[in-house]
Amino acid sequence: MNDKPKKTQKLKARLPRGFVDRSAADIRAADEMIAKIREVYERYGFDPVETPLFEYTEALGKFLPDSDRPNEGVFSLTDDDEQWMSLRYDLTAPLARHVAENFNEIQLPYRTYRAGYVFRNEKPGPGRFRQFMQFDADTVGAAGVQADAEMCMMMADTMEALGIARGDYVIRVNNRKVLDGALEAIGLGGDEQANTRLTVLRAIDKLDKFGPEGVRLLLGEGRKDESGDFTKGAGLNEEQIRKILFFVGITDYAKSADELAELVAGTAHGADGVAELNTIRSLVLSAGYEADRIKIDPSVVRGLEYYTGPVFEAELQFAVTNEKGEKVVFGSVGGGGRYDGLVSRFMGQPVPATGFSIGVSRLMTALKNLGKLGVEEVIAPVVVCVMDRDPDSMGRYQRFVQGLRHAGIRAEMYQGNKKHFGDQLKYADRRGSPIAIIQGGDERAAGVVQIKDLIEGKRLSGEIEDNVAWREARVAQVSVPESELVAKVREILAGQAEDRKRAG
Repeated sequence: MNDKPKKTQKLKARLPRGFVDRSAADIRAADEMIAKIREVYERYGFDPVETPLFEYTEALGKFLPDSDRPNEGVFSLTDDDEQWMSLRYDLTAPLARHVAENFNEIQLPYRTYRAGYVFRNEKPGPGRFRQFMQFDADTVGAAGVQADAEMCMMMADTMEALGIARGDYVIRVNNRKVLDGALEAIGLGGDEQANTRLTVLRAIDKLDKFGPEGVRLLLGEGRKDESGDFTKGAGLNEEQIRKILFFVGITDYAKSADELAELVAGTAHGADGVAELNTIRSLVLSAGYEADRIKIDPSVVRGLEYYTGPVFEAELQFAVTNEKGEKVVFGSVGGGGRYDGLVSRFMGQPVPATGFSIGVSRLMTALKNLGKLGVEEVIAPVVVCVMDRDPDSMGRYQRFVQGLRHAGIRAEMYQGNKKHFGDQLKYADRRGSPIAIIQGGDERAAGVVQIKDLIEGKRLSGEIEDNVAWREARVAQVSVPESELVAKVREILAGQAEDRKRAG
């Protein structure tokens, strides 16, 4: 018998698929971006609210019809009372629940914003994650399209607050009623045509990707891609296809508004939708937002089962290089619209609402491409080295650190196990620290500290070739009285900042 103990199996460190760790740089970049968005929302009179990550699944409206576990699209579990709960998949459904639950306490119109993570139980892929952040703003209790127009103007202001220039973005606006009217006008109204309508809407949504000819094929018999895969089309006739392509091909709304109104005339909602688009256009123009910033665009398809009126999308117009090395237009970074039925599910009475959601991660990528994010340097902390470990010395080191922190300077006392001075300097170097503070027994007896300029020292070690040059260069290490520590550190940091500015 082998009595040798079995070797303990190491646990494998691995991320679940579709999730990512965030670095300090990414977190700071997101915080910087969110602060700028928040400032715009606050300026418009919106206030923050926060809802939990979990909601009862029925409140989210996500179910699997033939399964005991309602986890299609969402991550779900049962509570101790056997009720299904799910991680939220967006921030709008939880807001609808919050409004309905607190309807008698909140002031209508209720103007609110919130940022947070949402979760999708979907197959992950390149650029497609199961957890990502959104930043929403909503107005609940305002029925007029002036609330939708305000959303569009706020999104335009947000893009510019983030440093995206006019011409590099556009807010595109359509109306679900117009879309429904156009489909009804070509004979696709009624419940029996629901599947065909969905196929048509999916084809329209491919306009940017495949162009008018590709959409024509998808509206007709179907389209075969480069790999030979065939996508079955909607099976429309030539006249139906012509009207749909006219509808989504409108580039100058002012010139085409009459023809569009004629196309949807006599349909249940089409005329109302055109009137609402005209009102939005008039309102934004009156406020100084021309078509290069907010554009009526009937090709916008959002929320096939979600929105009830105006829909809008923030789209970036500049090109970036994708993973294949190709130049592509960046595209959508957020969208929204009117969702008058969502709160009403809980209330049994009409509650109008409109809102907008920004995809934080995608927008952050765009801003990095433009060089508009993460440009402010985060200076690593000053490191106070630990030369002696007796209580009196440690107390002095801690006092130095706290003095720097109270002066607004990032600082840390070395907390590692390495006692060798050189190892501590290596640690500071790897941290990118600008300065090291040193006090051994001799310095302590004299009441002074050594301040080592690590940035200057690194530069000098590579540039200086003789003793004359060394003496003429800025001193990389100085000795000052303890009382002058903070002032000297400030002076050195200011010199380093000036060097960076000149180098930039």
